[in-house]
Amino acid sequence: MSYNKPEKDFGEGPKIHKIRITLTSRKVQSLEKVCQELIDRAKSKDLRVKGPVRLPTKKLKVTTRKTPCGEGSKTWDTYEMRIHKRLIDLNAPTEVVKQIIINIEAGVEVEVTIAA
Repeated sequence: MSYNKPEKDFGEGPKIHKIRITLTSRKVQSLEKVCQELIDRAKSKDLRVKGPVRLPTKKLKVTTRKTPCGEGSKTWDTYEMRIHKRLIDLNAPTEVVKQIIINIEAGVEVEVTIAA
């Protein structure tokens, strides 16, 4: 009888996904700050990072009359809201992405999309 060592099953490591993080905000400074923090955290964990990709700014305009009654000179006010958007692509396990995304500044919306 020969003694054979049982083969060790190391299992599979954490599965790496292609992850796209979409950041949206009305304030450019806070958006850029969050982008830089996310990229720094990802690079500290030795992840492959692409971005930030700056998408075109959406400008939403509303034009209204200044006077509520409708009489008088026809003067108008224009209000504008600018929405800025950034994309960051990562190749990482989902657990690591959860750690990276924690503690994001208020006023910045985050959308995470996982592919393959």
